[in-house]
Amino acid sequence: MFAQQWVTYEPPASSANGKQIVLLSGDEEYRSEEGLPQLGKILSQRHGFKCTVLFSQDPDGTINPNNQTNIPGMHLLGAADLVVTQFRFRELPDADMKPFVDYLNSGKPMMVVRTGTHSFAYSRNKQSPYAVFDWQAKDGGFGGKTVGETWTYHHGDHGKESARGLVDGIHRKNPILNSVNDVWGPSDVYGVNPDFPADAAVLIWGQTLKGMNPNDPPNLNKAIMPVVWLRNYSSSTGKTSKILCSTMGAATDLRSEDLRRLFVNAAYDLTGLKVPEKADVTPIGEFNPSMFGFGTFKKGVKVSEHILK
Repeated sequence: MFAQQWVTYEPPASSANGKQIVLLSGDEEYRSEEGLPQLGKILSQRHGFKCTVLFSQDPDGTINPNNQTNIPGMHLLGAADLVVTQFRFRELPDADMKPFVDYLNSGKPMMVVRTGTHSFAYSRNKQSPYAVFDWQAKDGGFGGKTVGETWTYHHGDHGKESARGLVDGIHRKNPILNSVNDVWGPSDVYGVNPDFPADAAVLIWGQTLKGMNPNDPPNLNKAIMPVVWLRNYSSSTGKTSKILCSTMGAATDLRSEDLRRLFVNAAYDLTGLKVPEKADVTPIGEFNPSMFGFGTFKKGVKVSEHILK
């Protein structure tokens, strides 16, 4: 019997905008296998995007975030107008990496979420031509090349200090920030390297809170850090891509209405569409995301369970 390998959310015919988004889930800790399907549902059912979500999985179609080498459907990136990646330490076969790199070199836009800054780790096939994207490469690999940042450190005390998003006043009128005011998430603030790129436009700064609730006071002993920024990436083909990076984006962070709105706004902006003044980001169906953690993903869930009924 054929096992469902990815899910596609078709928009209602009356609202279809002709744009296609491919969302890449595949991380061991932050439940992208729960958060990105919900984001895909919102983007498709409320905003007219055709959305396809790919998953790290075992051969029988059981979602397994710990499977770093099997993500069926990478060829679908060829038809995408936008790719959203929330990979972490993946090492795909070269045949599956090629569509990703081809997309990256196409000049099309991308969103890099949370662990997406350190999407790839090559321990099995270090001779692969794509090992240059390893997060530990001298230039920071995929994240360093594109958004100017790879994995560095937890600035907040992981699991004990949450993150408040502060809108940057200089970029307040950027349409990606339309009706984005109250951003909070239980995932902590990621630190950045001292050589964080000067050409990055920071939209949201992360303030560390002294606890795991949105009303907890800030830890004023910890500096604010960039958590959402825009940057242009010029590929080896000479084409330039507009990329948004958000180091907030655990599935639990997506309980924040305004963080969901920021991601929806970015989808409009990056695909060349007019951003709504206040996008409807009401979840589709129940959305009760699991807390982040290693080995805490829901066991035995099939890709087919994410089909929109």
